Amino acid sequence: MDFEGVAQHATIYLPVFHDGAYFYIGDGHALQGHGEIAGNALETSLNVEFTVQVIKKETLSINYPRIEDSTYLMATGFDKSLDDALKIATNGLLEWLQKDYRLSIHEATQVMSTSIEYTIAEVADPDVGVVAKIKKEGLKNLKKYD
Repeated sequence: MDFEGVAQHATIYLPVFHDGAYFYIGDGHALQGHGEIAGNALETSLNVEFTVQVIKKETLSINYPRIEDSTYLMATGFDKSLDDALKIATNGLLEWLQKDYRLSIHEATQVMSTSIEYTIAEVADPDVGVVAKIKKEGLKNLKKYD
């Protein structure tokens, strides 16, 4: 998941598909352009601290990683096709808004259609990555449900 949004103070929600799954942190990037077009970035060592918390499937059921920072809610999509990765990311963000803000599909679509942003996170691997994101500032008048 080579994407600049996976950074300090971000919360990353990862789906877990198997009991006893492992957690792995890969290579660190000091700098990376959108798309990681050459298959690498400015690689660096990592010195990190992180906390892992298991969220039960009944509370959070996702198929692709999600990222949250102080500015954005971000849903990822990965697929062999850029179009399909974009659709997966868009659907992930749509589901997130519906669940956390109790919006209907029509309401969530209206919110997204006025403020969604996309980033091509990766094209170097066989599966390309797209991130659909929305600024939290645009959601400040909506009530968030936990």
